[in-house]
Amino acid sequence: MASDVDSAPLVGRADQLAALRAALHDDIGPGQTAAVFVTGESGVGKTRLLTEAAARLRDAGAVVLTGSCLDIGDASPLHPVLQALRRFDADLGAGQARTSSAVRGLLRTFAEDSGGADSAGALLERVSAGLSLIAEGRPLVLVLDDLQWVDRTTRQLLLYLLAGLGGLQLSVLAAVRAESLQGAHPLRRVLTELRRLRSVRVLDLAPLDRADTDRLAGEIVGTPLTPEAADQVWQRSGGNPFVVEELARDLRDGRDGLSDTLREIFLSRVDVLPRQAHAAVHAVAAGVEPVEHWLLAEVLGLPEPELIGALREAVAHRLLVGADDGYRLRHRLVAEVLAHELLPAERAGLHRRYAEALTQAPAELHQARLAHHWRLAGEPGRALPAAMAAAREAQRLHGFAEAHRHWSAALQLAATPASGPAGVPPEVDRAALLEHAAETAHQSGEHARALSLLAELTGGEPLDPSCGLRIRRARYLAAAGRSAPAEAEYRGVLESVDCTARDRAAAAARLAELLLHLGRYADAGKRAREALELAATVDGSTTEVVLASSALGFSEAFLEDPDAGLAVVRRALETAERSGGPEDVACAYLHLAELLTGPLNILEEGVVVARRGAERVAELGLGRTYETRLLAIATNGLFRVGQWAEAEKVVAAALRHRPSGADAVELLLARCRLSVGYGDVEASDRDLEAVATMLAGGGAPRHVLPMLILRAGLAMWQGRHDVARQAVQRGLTESRSDDVVLLGALAWHGLRAEAEAHASRTVAVDPTAVRRLRDAVDRVAAKSVTAAGPVRLNADGFLALCTAELTRLDGRGDPDAWARSAAEWDKRHHPYPAAYSRLRQAEALLARRSRSSTASKLLRQAHEMALSLGAVPLTSEIRTLAGRARVELTERTPPTGRRPGRTRSTGVGRQSAGAAPATATATVEPVADELTTLTAREREVLTAVAEGLTNREIGQRLFISERTIGVHVSHIFDKLQVRTRVQASAIHLRNRGE
Repeated sequence: MASDVDSAPLVGRADQLAALRAALHDDIGPGQTAAVFVTGESGVGKTRLLTEAAARLRDAGAVVLTGSCLDIGDASPLHPVLQALRRFDADLGAGQARTSSAVRGLLRTFAEDSGGADSAGALLERVSAGLSLIAEGRPLVLVLDDLQWVDRTTRQLLLYLLAGLGGLQLSVLAAVRAESLQGAHPLRRVLTELRRLRSVRVLDLAPLDRADTDRLAGEIVGTPLTPEAADQVWQRSGGNPFVVEELARDLRDGRDGLSDTLREIFLSRVDVLPRQAHAAVHAVAAGVEPVEHWLLAEVLGLPEPELIGALREAVAHRLLVGADDGYRLRHRLVAEVLAHELLPAERAGLHRRYAEALTQAPAELHQARLAHHWRLAGEPGRALPAAMAAAREAQRLHGFAEAHRHWSAALQLAATPASGPAGVPPEVDRAALLEHAAETAHQSGEHARALSLLAELTGGEPLDPSCGLRIRRARYLAAAGRSAPAEAEYRGVLESVDCTARDRAAAAARLAELLLHLGRYADAGKRAREALELAATVDGSTTEVVLASSALGFSEAFLEDPDAGLAVVRRALETAERSGGPEDVACAYLHLAELLTGPLNILEEGVVVARRGAERVAELGLGRTYETRLLAIATNGLFRVGQWAEAEKVVAAALRHRPSGADAVELLLARCRLSVGYGDVEASDRDLEAVATMLAGGGAPRHVLPMLILRAGLAMWQGRHDVARQAVQRGLTESRSDDVVLLGALAWHGLRAEAEAHASRTVAVDPTAVRRLRDAVDRVAAKSVTAAGPVRLNADGFLALCTAELTRLDGRGDPDAWARSAAEWDKRHHPYPAAYSRLRQAEALLARRSRSSTASKLLRQAHEMALSLGAVPLTSEIRTLAGRARVELTERTPPTGRRPGRTRSTGVGRQSAGAAPATATATVEPVADELTTLTAREREVLTAVAEGLTNREIGQRLFISERTIGVHVSHIFDKLQVRTRVQASAIHLRNRGE
């Protein structure tokens, strides 16, 4: 089955092509024969594989003859061979007269054959001799497509030649449609005989895997598919390349529904089935896969031998797949096609038989299927109880997304008038259904949907007198990133005289948590204490105790006593684990990980806690919400300690959950932090725009300030110092946070922007902006004095940067101030600001024309640190300064005991956009493994480069942007001291076995 091969790339077949070349060319000698028969279902890519393999064999020096068998009963003998010879003769040039004469002589042999019984053997000998003349001592490859329709004479010729009776080096490559070889098909006997030969192989061509399906569809559409579209293409195609191509073209061209081409292809395959096999395929298409054998027997009502025979036919025709757990359609598209082939009454009857059979089977896990079939049978009254039971079962197993789907289905069923024999549906509390649907929507990360359902429950009123509903609305608003209205709701509950102590305890605890996220730690501590006092008067208040204790411990650790506060948060986690409440456990892990990686700067433990917590909450069904937040915390911790490649993996894995609301903001900011560091302008801009859109309705300082800091940092690398200034000044205006570390980072970026503007002379320094920044620095210094020790230590690092940046504004820069800044960040094991400080220290020394040897040493240290991170813009600035100062960035043998991946190695590579050309040189002493300088992510990229993949293809495989791949490739070139992908691939292959 052919497709548009000119526009569709060959994807996922590299291993098969290599195997074909080896079997048919490289591994056979003169006078030997070999054959590979490629089998597979229609559309799996057999013809395309044969075409590509033939081209490669031709390039390798073989004579390649290609022909196809015909699907007609009276095809002439040896038709595919004759066709191959005519095609070959037509392609011969004027200088190949001898070969052309041999081809035409063989064609005359066919024409002159009398066709008598005695001439068959002689004809085979003459054909063999003619092929030898055509080959002229070269390997000969006969490529035959659609061999299932081969004629008897051609079958005999294959047996004769592959048995070695022709005395020439011959290879046969043929494609066979697997579903056609049924019953007593004559080719089955031929293949059975040929398989006895060592030189004959059968290659069953499987469908594409998920990654290759996504790549193929993306190439046709012209851009990577959205996760939803990719899932749909995968589910509908099953990896069949032809189906993938058709579906992808429909997506690209904006066509809805199923194309007539696909519909007719699948209908023709089903229509050739015997009647009972036809019915079995219809039944599986209507069922919920996998369909168990006993269930199919009940639905079809066939005796066991007949059922087995029908299923065997459907499996043999590649329409069904059988496994221990039941039967599935090989392609879900078959279900879409067959859905329109039955009358409505026939479909309803089929679903009713399924429902009746499942009703007799005592198993709670059947409830979801039972609801599905009763609904499609037209009996909502019988579907509703099953849908509600399925929802409760999913909630019990922490499957909140599935539970939400079932509660939503129950809402629809409750509103559907009954038309079946069951009569009126049972009475149901619609308000209870809405509550369940809203809560499970929130738990599965559908925060906007949760708010919509809650609004429906309250009749659309902005506030409801029910305290419980107001608390629930506040929770949903906070999760959606709308902190201001959430805070107002909580305060309203606390001030209401109608709310119970339990309501006020819940509101106070959740308000404390919200204030913590807003960076208002003192207020959070007060509300947490209030919540604990209220909870002490109420039985069964474990959730409130966990939330309030976590907030109180965080507040104490930040403002007063780090050890005492940390102990409180750890006890909150222990309490949550004992209670087993999913959100309690998740919240406690979240605060502990944030505390360790943030204020306390215990980064290694914080990253471990965050990743362990992510695994735990995933088990509890909160993968799309709390797991993504915990992975964002892990990403930020890894970024700070310089493990950027590992951070990239973590954030890519988290984004596969497709989070929403505040969860999505956390992850996008974490990824953007990496992109800014790498110098990936396009990816950074995209993430910042997405965050700005989500925060347009008002966001927390913990989101708004990092967004503005990242915007400023990106703008500075682009030379847009006015944009950086605007971002920082907005942050100073809007901030109400107690987080002195965050404010310190903002002030540093503002002063750096003014210093860069002063140095570049592109934008005038704004005295008002500088005065506001000096005031901000003073506030940070004053507040940090009373902060806990670790918090003060972190704030001191940014204060050191601010002080040093001010010396750039006041004059040429103070190298001593920059030395103190570098020392501060070295103590914290944060390589990026430490490298930046060394760059500025060297710049200040060179500007004073003093201690040039010290400046050279500092530049080499900064270069090594920036290069090991992959920080392309910072690396380029270091090289630019080194080039102006004529400093050689010469590397030495790495000292013993350095961590892998941090070996000193530099070189001249491709520059980032807008970067100045590098003028520094580099030398590296040989090491046992040339790849030791690469990070884990860079090794993955290099492996893909060695496979011949483009940057776009590598990005699709690794789930990161094409621009970021370019940054990685540039970094790899630098470390390996190469200039081309071929040179890098050669090094990879040379070290592969080490």
